[in-house]
Amino acid sequence: MKIKVYGADLTAWVAAASLARAGNDVRIEGPEAQQSKPLHDISALRDEPGLLDQIELQMVQGRLQRTHTVDSETAIHWFALEHNQFETAEQIIQSLATSVPKNLLIINQCNFGVGATDQLQAYLNKNHNQAVVYIPNSLQEGKALQGFSHPKRITIGSDNDWAITMTRSVIRPFLQHIENLLLMSSREAEFTKLAITGMLAIRIGYINELANLADQMGVDIDIIREGMGTDPRVGSHYLSPGCGFGGENFNQNIARFSDIFEKRGQNSLLKTVISENEIQKELLFKKLWQHYHCDLTGKTVAIWGASFKPGTANIENASSLKTIDALLAQGVQINVHDPEALGNLQKHYPSEPLIRLCHDAYEAVVDADALLLITEWPEYWSPDYHKILESMRNPLIIDGRNIFDKPALEMYGFTYIGVGR
Repeated sequence: MKIKVYGADLTAWVAAASLARAGNDVRIEGPEAQQSKPLHDISALRDEPGLLDQIELQMVQGRLQRTHTVDSETAIHWFALEHNQFETAEQIIQSLATSVPKNLLIINQCNFGVGATDQLQAYLNKNHNQAVVYIPNSLQEGKALQGFSHPKRITIGSDNDWAITMTRSVIRPFLQHIENLLLMSSREAEFTKLAITGMLAIRIGYINELANLADQMGVDIDIIREGMGTDPRVGSHYLSPGCGFGGENFNQNIARFSDIFEKRGQNSLLKTVISENEIQKELLFKKLWQHYHCDLTGKTVAIWGASFKPGTANIENASSLKTIDALLAQGVQINVHDPEALGNLQKHYPSEPLIRLCHDAYEAVVDADALLLITEWPEYWSPDYHKILESMRNPLIIDGRNIFDKPALEMYGFTYIGVGR
């Protein structure tokens, strides 16, 4: 099939790579400024594991091309634009309505909000099989290729039988491991997407709130959440306390869903979750500040993990940025290690003399007065504690993701501070 993908972010490139890998003839169109940009300079490709290699492979094999021209021969179009590009989507769809007068399928994967797909459909002639179908974007950064190619669930938002049949044909290569294929109206699918995101945010916010209370009451949140997780009404998903969540899309979707409540005169838990999460990002600095009695003069702090989550180089809205900014304000020397994100951190803090980027995790802890664990990369879970202990000036570990065993670290001779522990 000939498919044209519109967009410049992670969602667009993952869709283009995956659709091309499935044997389709794919064109991807982004902003003119990006068309001549080398692939390795596009952060969405560089930051996502395996994506750049897959894009280059599909281009070499001739199934994927970059374009910026109108193609009237292509009847399947995949929208993966940014949430603020609705006007761009309208312009494209008005052009397609005349250039492809019948049998036009548009798959909308953009997070435009509830009712956006119906608005786009209004430009088309349903009687001529011109249809817009909504498929929510549920990709997770760090696992995006796997998530697109082997999804556990897919929601198709449409009430058009022709469009649903065509959409199933397009996504058929990715249905081999599907557990749930849901059909509903586009409006219901758009609402469901935001509702899921909101629920996850509320769970994270609640377990963080419990962890902060556990700190004050002298109980271990790990034991509490284990007990909570055994209740089938609660489960254990998204019940890991920490120093706040980040990422661009997740935060944007929560904020926009909260705005929907406000516009309709309803109070929303999400507004509180958003504000409390920003406070939670400062938690590790506060614990460090309290431990050293509000005086960090001459201190060196090691940070393990800068990306907003493991498996990606993206530092958008990452907890590490809040921590680093607070440390810089106190004149602290900061040694940072991250397996993937050091390049993005360098761009975010160009020529900052107090930040040293370390390509070895153990290099970062040399002469450190504290080790702050911010991102739970797999390589941090079981380090050489003897080597860390010998390297640090003061053996203080502040664990922002509760990945370390507190009794074991204290036995080694560390001072251990966790979240709710």
